[in-house]
Amino acid sequence: MLDYLDGDEAGIKSVTFQVNGTNAYGYLKSEKGVHRLVRISPFNAAGKRQTSFVSCDVMPDIKKDLDVEINDDDIRIDTYRSSGAGGQHINKTSSAIRITHFPTGIVVQCQNERSQHMNKDKAMQMLKAKLYLLKQQEAEEKLSGIRGEVTDIGWGNQIRSYVMQPYTMVKDHRTSEETGNVDAVLDGGIDIFINAYLKWIALKK
Repeated sequence: MLDYLDGDEAGIKSVTFQVNGTNAYGYLKSEKGVHRLVRISPFNAAGKRQTSFVSCDVMPDIKKDLDVEINDDDIRIDTYRSSGAGGQHINKTSSAIRITHFPTGIVVQCQNERSQHMNKDKAMQMLKAKLYLLKQQEAEEKLSGIRGEVTDIGWGNQIRSYVMQPYTMVKDHRTSEETGNVDAVLDGGIDIFINAYLKWIALKK
């Protein structure tokens, strides 16, 4: 876990974590997009159904020195106290790093490395990877003449819906893959959606 921020009232407001393994990015890029959850919220006294959305971004951990120039005037680097678990030392010092890239609005954060310097290096690496992917996407869209994926967090833009009431179903709106076992999916059983996405992408090419 690289960064963690608690929700205002409950749950998680944002989290950034790194997954290591063979073809990790190739598999998990299927999760990039807006996810929609429908449930009876335990925080709603009236017991009404509520809909919430979360945006998920996935990027590769690019180790090589990327050909991405970042002007010092285009970024702001903030330091703040770590909010997640990290031991006594990390909570006593303002070692967490947030980098804001003004031209694109991209914000990256890192707090769980061992020092402020390491957090800054990791955050800068994440920013370069995001800018590199953005540059690639813009080039592909220019060549193909198509509009990029809509990533607004809201109705009509979700890639997948998780419905817990009045029935249980998880459905991927790109591939039409679905299952009634919502609990298994929320516990991490997303292989069926990953495999369906990879087949869907292969057929589109």
